[in-house]
Amino acid sequence: MTEMCYYEVLEVSRDCSGSELKKAYRKLAMKYHPDRNPDDKEAEDKFKVVNEAYQVLSDEEKRSIYDRYGKEGLEGQGMGRGGFGGANMDDVMDMFNSMFGGGFGGGRSRRDPSQKYALDFEIELSLEFHEAVFGCKKDIDMTYKTPCEDCDGTGAKDAKVASCDYCGGQGQVLMRQGPMQFAQTCPKCHGQGTVIKEACPSCEGEGYHVKEDTVTLTIPAGVDTGNRLRAQGYGNEGRNNQRGDLIFTFVVKEDENFVRNGSDIYIEVPVFFTQAILGETLSIPTLDGEMELELKKGTLDKEQYVFPGEGVVDVHSGQKGRLVAQVKMILPKKVNEEQKELLEKLQESYGVESRPHKSTFEGAFDRVKSWFKN
Repeated sequence: MTEMCYYEVLEVSRDCSGSELKKAYRKLAMKYHPDRNPDDKEAEDKFKVVNEAYQVLSDEEKRSIYDRYGKEGLEGQGMGRGGFGGANMDDVMDMFNSMFGGGFGGGRSRRDPSQKYALDFEIELSLEFHEAVFGCKKDIDMTYKTPCEDCDGTGAKDAKVASCDYCGGQGQVLMRQGPMQFAQTCPKCHGQGTVIKEACPSCEGEGYHVKEDTVTLTIPAGVDTGNRLRAQGYGNEGRNNQRGDLIFTFVVKEDENFVRNGSDIYIEVPVFFTQAILGETLSIPTLDGEMELELKKGTLDKEQYVFPGEGVVDVHSGQKGRLVAQVKMILPKKVNEEQKELLEKLQESYGVESRPHKSTFEGAFDRVKSWFKN
């Protein structure tokens, strides 16, 4: 069986940066995590492969070996499989914090072992380009879970549950990976420590009902794809009648003319070749309206003109980025006889300068001929 490339597993390019790699890993690890996909063997397998891929590619030495020799070159390099392997624990903790609102060790957990669902949950919110750049206010219709009163959120008829025989009521089982031992959520009771003998007829064993709500979200200027915003008190409701948080992850749509890179904005300016040669003052669009671009004489294709402070507001620092106008040289697609005659006269007027290939290749032709004389 052909194994999938680690870069394909994480959906990144081979020249991706460390931050791009981390972002891709975090997204996929959260998507396929067993707590979000109970009883889903396919998601569990994907979760293991994602962690295996990140373990290798996040390590510069292992990544270099993998790029040159593939997985075979990693034999004996201590590459882990499944679980979290050697993945950066900061990434793992960040992922769990965003899923459950707490951390390992001293952090508080938002997940009660007897609770059938997490109180915090995350949804994606699509934004138009201008909504992300300038900020906006949105009323978001959403649904959340609330415990079934008939079964006290247990999912069992008359709230009668039995201890899980697989984990002994602990909610966790110990797994061994090489010399390391770690706790994993019990696959049978999904961390609850109890199992249902007879399902509650009101919620059909789910332990909860779904309610509708609306949250008014104030989105700050400068958010970008992957940024997250927490709406406190709009998550799922727990058995203590308190609600968790709803976490929005933004996905920003592209614009027809503006291309965003962080707080910088790029725009491509089409320029006819005569404008580039002679220079001209052009009016170009900006995020706030328009401005003049002083095209200097002899401007080259793909040449950039940079305007500080005309980009997007950085959502963290409040500082504005740059507007970068990049020239796109436009050549005539057709010429009539009159234009052709004028162009030929123009070319002749430049003399030797109009045929730079002659001086560039003059020595090369002689060298090539000499190779075949012997």
